[in-house]
Amino acid sequence: MFTINIYLRFALIVVGLIAGIGLWAAYGFWYGFPFLLIGIFALIGYLMLGTIMSTNMLLSQARFHEAEQRLKLTFFPGILLVGYKGVYYMTHGALALQSKDLVTAETWLKKALDAGLPSDNERGAALLQLAMILASKNNRQAAQKHLAEIKKLNITENMLKEQVKDLEKQLKQMGQAMNPSMIGMMGRGGGKGGGKRKMPRLR
Repeated sequence: MFTINIYLRFALIVVGLIAGIGLWAAYGFWYGFPFLLIGIFALIGYLMLGTIMSTNMLLSQARFHEAEQRLKLTFFPGILLVGYKGVYYMTHGALALQSKDLVTAETWLKKALDAGLPSDNERGAALLQLAMILASKNNRQAAQKHLAEIKKLNITENMLKEQVKDLEKQLKQMGQAMNPSMIGMMGRGGGKGGGKRKMPRLR
């Protein structure tokens, strides 16, 4: 999906609005209208989508520090489009998981599920990560509950399907103690062979 560089977007907002208002005041509305239009459209796009798409592009490239800094440039998460707000929280959770901060990750992932996510793939990914966190706490019953919720979803992403199968196998083997391989699975996104999982593509 095409995305505008966030700093270019900020420049378009500032220049468009200032130039548009200045030209409008000096020469009349129609002189400033094209600049105002550019500034307003750039502003609306930012307010609705924030920096989520570019943040997840950085995450998919394992550029975690840059992704964290980019996500901080979403200054108004409360007014993001429905679904994107949930992805914003989910992205925070993914970054916390990379830092092995399971408590913070769990908080963000629960907020993502409460806020709503744009597709079953995103919801499934959030539930999967929560289930792995709960399993790491030896809370097998709660992890299985999330697994049952995942199975009710229409998951279309093949990698995510494989991760769900892996989790199911791990929970069956778990007993009272968590299989140590699951901790590594969480830090790498849960993929087979230690590969990291990309965030589901936004629709």
